[in-house]
Amino acid sequence: MDGKAIRLVQYLEGSDKRFIIPVYQRNYSWKKDNCRQLYDDLIRVITNKRKMHFFGSIVSVYNSSYEEYLVIDGQQRLTTISLLLLAIHNALKDGKVKSDDDKLESRVLDEYLVDKYEPTEKRIKLKAVNKDLEAFTKLFEEEPEDYLHDSDITLNYEYFYDRIQKEEITADQLFDAIKKLMVINITVSPEDNPQLIFESLNSTGVDLTEGDKIRNFILMGLERDKQEEFYKKYWVKIELNTKGDNNTDVSAFIRDYLSMKNLETPSLDKVYPVFKLHVQGKGIETEELLQDLLYHSKNYSVLLKANFGDEVVDASIARLNHLETVVCRPFYLVVLDHYKNDELSIQDVRAISNVVENYLFRRNICDVATNALNKIFLLLDRDISKLEGSSYVERMKYVLSMKKESGRFPTDTEFRQALSEKQVYKMRGRYKTYLFERYENWGTDEIKDVYQRIESGKYTIEHIMPQHLTPAWEEALGQDYKLVHEEWLHRLGNLTLTAYNSTYSNNTFLEKRDAENGFANSGIRMNIEIAKKDKWTLEEIEERSDRMVEKAISIWSYPYTNYKPAEKELESVSLDDDDVDLTGCTLAKFSFKNAEQPAESWTDMYVKVLKMLHSDDASLLTRLAYENDVNVDLSTYFSTNENAFNSNSEIAAGIYVLTGLSTQQKASVLRRVFKLYGVDASELVFFLKDQETEEKAVKSEAARFELRRRYWSFALPYIQKEHGVNGSFSNVHPGKDNWLSGWFGISGFNVSCVANYDLARIDFYMGKSNRDLNKQAFDLLVKHKSEIEEELGVSLNWDRGENIKASFISYALNGVSITNETDWIRMAKFHAEWSKKICDVLLPYLKDLYPDVKA
Repeated sequence: MDGKAIRLVQYLEGSDKRFIIPVYQRNYSWKKDNCRQLYDDLIRVITNKRKMHFFGSIVSVYNSSYEEYLVIDGQQRLTTISLLLLAIHNALKDGKVKSDDDKLESRVLDEYLVDKYEPTEKRIKLKAVNKDLEAFTKLFEEEPEDYLHDSDITLNYEYFYDRIQKEEITADQLFDAIKKLMVINITVSPEDNPQLIFESLNSTGVDLTEGDKIRNFILMGLERDKQEEFYKKYWVKIELNTKGDNNTDVSAFIRDYLSMKNLETPSLDKVYPVFKLHVQGKGIETEELLQDLLYHSKNYSVLLKANFGDEVVDASIARLNHLETVVCRPFYLVVLDHYKNDELSIQDVRAISNVVENYLFRRNICDVATNALNKIFLLLDRDISKLEGSSYVERMKYVLSMKKESGRFPTDTEFRQALSEKQVYKMRGRYKTYLFERYENWGTDEIKDVYQRIESGKYTIEHIMPQHLTPAWEEALGQDYKLVHEEWLHRLGNLTLTAYNSTYSNNTFLEKRDAENGFANSGIRMNIEIAKKDKWTLEEIEERSDRMVEKAISIWSYPYTNYKPAEKELESVSLDDDDVDLTGCTLAKFSFKNAEQPAESWTDMYVKVLKMLHSDDASLLTRLAYENDVNVDLSTYFSTNENAFNSNSEIAAGIYVLTGLSTQQKASVLRRVFKLYGVDASELVFFLKDQETEEKAVKSEAARFELRRRYWSFALPYIQKEHGVNGSFSNVHPGKDNWLSGWFGISGFNVSCVANYDLARIDFYMGKSNRDLNKQAFDLLVKHKSEIEEELGVSLNWDRGENIKASFISYALNGVSITNETDWIRMAKFHAEWSKKICDVLLPYLKDLYPDVKA
């Protein structure tokens, strides 16, 4: 790479030079204000007698074979100066201005703009991008009436052409000023990796969207012919497919594409780096990537334009777009993919759309927090696919109906109450319009464009009992009119669509009913029942509210399903069954005092039950723990000394229980403890896994262990090489766990490489038996957090572990999986590089506490 300051005209001159704007670059985007600023600067160069004026940098890849410069940064400046030079040439040629130099007109054209010896289609030295190229070419070859007048290229040329004629400075002076423009000319060879150079210049620039950066990343590394081929064959189509009504760029699509692929949504300003990581991590070839993007962009276009091709589905998608609901798009991309692969029918897609729409609207009416929706829709297809049997739709209904808390699908009871009490008139406009559109059009083939009619003002959402009560209304509502008005004014039962003049709003009910376009003559289905009324009081409002709420239960129906996941009946035994041998049995879960509890193992159950008993009465087990007499029953199983047993668990602060017992021994201890507490042994029930399930679990576990051994056998040489002879991992061997730990001379501390199904991670683990020592080390490192992270160049995850003994400092690589062998090389290099980096940076800070540490 070579860079030096030169005059811009020196860079441009030479008829055989060609300046190519790559297809992956943005279109020309300078506006008239930018051009005005440039022209004003050039005038000041002359008036202030400046010797030079700095005009930024131009970065290009030089191809000596063709005398071509592939411009990767600075195309806006280069194009603008070319327009200004062309405007000078044409103004002189057309006689609009004069020059003291009779060769200036031809000099400007032949030295800086064209190669007069080449045929017409090749003579223009600057090759702009796509539509810009057409507009730029017409400035050379066509009459003004044939210019592309909607192009910034044309508009800025015309600005220069007109301003030159004002002769604030002469054409000669203007050209002299241009000759004083200086640029930093940075010429890059293909071996210098233009992509990385471009990123360093532009990845943080405000002008580049995430979509711009992604396009450049995909195309920049290709040969120019391939760039143009792939741009036209794939990228142009991808952009057309994903451009919404608000002319958004491809970034939103890529974000949803990544969400679908990785089951994780990148933040808006991190779409490009996550995409880059996704592509590089998977080792995807460029054309394969573009083919996949094009395929999914076509499905994305269906979601933007609601043109699936089925009236029911298209209407549902259009309604979601009206609500500006985009959170479900990654899930819809999967659904449309299933449909195209004949895994779902039209009827299935209709049903899915209906469930999604109902789920979102019920939650809105019930004011359920939306923060869980992103994860729910990201994982929905995975959750459905995990279940066996029945149809996709029935499994989907089951998954959503089983959601709890912030993920819940509101029941009929919750939805009914929320809607009946909702201040509907105060809802956000798009949801309010949506609600009335559904009431008007649901269940009929005679669809009205309610959205358009409300937008145009033909329809309004009207209060039947008006917002401002007249004496006539007060009399009609009775003595409690204030209470009725306050409680029911904005609720569903008192609202409708109307087409009558808004000046009727405060009229009596009968006047509203019988007016032109009033309830009796409106043609709006919602008003048919209202038109049958002779008065409008609390009785009529409540009656209509009940009727509309019940209709809502049908419109936005709950996803009732008979589907239940296949689950074998578990064999159960109680602690009271002391003649049952539990040896060799595997615990699935347990029930204590009629409350089912999960359990990972017999030890897990044992400790959990003792903790629950201890929480009821802490004195009994505490007394046993402090008892030193081995003749006291049960005292040998409890202690206040953490080191009293080889294997133990802490059931309360300073109270430890021996866990290194057989299953039968644990059951025996529990029976005796239950007697101490006066609890019937039948209160504890064990649910055992059947043999078939257990065999599958054992096989699955064995496969998991084997996968881990294979990965660590692959990765460990990389890690050991990075740490060197006698390094932290020199005596480590591949194992069955998802982690591998290296040691550096501090007992209880280690650096661990972790390999999971969704990430690779480095943990700096501080896990001494003395909690205070762990926190002391962690707090010391936290004091230097900014220096540590600056030296590493990344942000770490700092976890003091307030409720546990250990503390952790971690750094993760997302988007990789131990199950995908194509990820192994990337994971191994990550584990090697970052385990060493983290040790090298963190350990010196611990020298004062631990002088013998390897740092």
